[in-house]
Parts: sequence; C-alpha cells; structure tokens
Amino acid sequence: MNWISDVVRPKIKTLFKREVPENLWIKCPDTGQMVFHKEVEANQFVIPGSDFHLRMSATARLKAMFDQETWEEITFPEVPLDPLKFRDEKKYVDRLRDAKAKTGAVDAVRVGAGAVEGAQMVVAVQDFDFMGGSLGMAAGEAVIAALETAVARHTPCVLFAASGGARMQEGMFSLMQMPRTTVAVRHMREAGLPYIVVLTNPTTGGVTASYAMLGDVHIAEPGALIGFAGPRVIEQTIREKLPPGFQRAEYLKDHGMVDMVVHRHELKATIARLCRLLMKQPARDDGDAIARADAPAEAVAG
Repeated sequence: MNWISDVVRPKIKTLFKREVPENLWIKCPDTGQMVFHKEVEANQFVIPGSDFHLRMSATARLKAMFDQETWEEITFPEVPLDPLKFRDEKKYVDRLRDAKAKTGAVDAVRVGAGAVEGAQMVVAVQDFDFMGGSLGMAAGEAVIAALETAVARHTPCVLFAASGGARMQEGMFSLMQMPRTTVAVRHMREAGLPYIVVLTNPTTGGVTASYAMLGDVHIAEPGALIGFAGPRVIEQTIREKLPPGFQRAEYLKDHGMVDMVVHRHELKATIARLCRLLMKQPARDDGDAIARADAPAEAVAG
C-alpha cells in the first residue's frame, strides 16, 4: 500500500474540491453562447445576447404574469390515472410519477386567477416539461376549469399553449379533450368574454387543432414553432422543400394565422391592455400604457 498516493492525496483533493451545480450555465440553442442560469432566470428565460426565448415552466410563467407574484390556484376534478393500463418501455403510471416529481405539478396545465396590471383574469399555462405538455384527461379538465372559472367570474381567460399534442398513453380519452375544450371555449363566446391564446414554443398536434387556435386574439412568442404536423413530416408527405421560417411565429404572422408576435418582456402589459380593450374598461392611469394603447387595437381590428 502506498500511503502517500492512497491516503494523503485523496484527502487533499477532497479538501479543495468545489461543488459546481449542474445547471450553473445555460447554452443558447441559437448562438451557442454560455450564460449564467440565474442571469437567464432573472431575464424571464430570455438569453440576454441573442434574445432567444427558452421554455418557461408553468410556475415561473404564473409568477411573471400576476401582480406581486400572488394568485389563486384553481383546482380541477381528479381523473383516472391510467384508464388503459398502458405500458410501452415503462408503465404510464411510472411516467406520470416521474413527471410530477420533475415539475412539482399535478399535470401539464396549471391554472391561476388574479390581477395582471390591475386587470382581473384567469390564466392557464401548459408546461412542456410535463410529458411534453401533452393533452390528456387531466390537462383537458384544467383547461375547461380555467374557461368555466372565467365565465363564472366574468373575467377574460388567457391560455399559454406549449404542447407536442395529444397524450398517446390515454388513447381516445385524450382525443375527446379536443371537442370538450372546444365546447368550453364556446361558452366563453356566448358569455361575451375575451379568450386570448399565447402560442409558445412548441405548440403542435391536437392542441393546435383545438383550443389553441380558437382565441379571439392569438399572440405568439418570437421564434415559436406552431403547427399541426412538424415540418419534417410535411416535407416527407408533399415531397417539397418548405420555405425558410415555415411554421415559425413570424412566418405565421405574415400569413395571417397569428395576430401579433410579442417579446416575452412585453407580454404582461400587452395582455392587460388587450383585456381592458375587449372588456371595454378604461385604460390604466399611466402615460406609458395610454401611449401604446393603439397597437393592440390595430391588431384586433386586423
């Protein structure tokens, strides 16, 4: 036994070892720039140099939206966890347990109610970190609960969509959420209340084919991928090369599928102004809000 190499050296290494958190740095997917995680978090998960919009968790989104980071959590009915006893590489119940542990959420959609720049509204947020934001029975119940709460309280409803589509582990039960949420949107229309959808990266599949494209106003974050099928699938189907930027937020705005593309830092103010406009409420007694009030009105008229 070598006393110096086996005893002394390991102790010295341990003495001066520094623990580095795994998420200390974030690499920008667009430029490859390395940025401190705390700096990106403080900037609402927008890379400072490139303005690339990273995905945002439901909790972080709700905190950023509501005034003073306070809101009322809206609950929704419980659903059967695994109605089909589904199993692929692992059991569906195990996937659900892992997703809940990872996000701390009950399912892919969280709903809150409160004030956004003084305007009362209900906000539903889809979390892509929870099984790709997939639409299952629980997510469908959450969206319906958000819309029904808005009708009951006579407030606007804002939905942040982020999803890969329907949840295959629930089969037909998942697909049934598309017409169910569509009926709930219809109730908002009948009540004459605004329903605003914010399309984030990515919004695809059955979510795009239902409540994500039924808003009175559609806002998209910069660079968000929005569509039913992905670009690769479309290219393989039509056997043609798609134009640059196809299915991105800016392309869809130019072709009339999205009303406006809004930077994340401006979302809260833009949504609050839109809700006041559509609810026929007076603007805030704020010079900045009054100066910019015409921009949303033009977008709605368009």
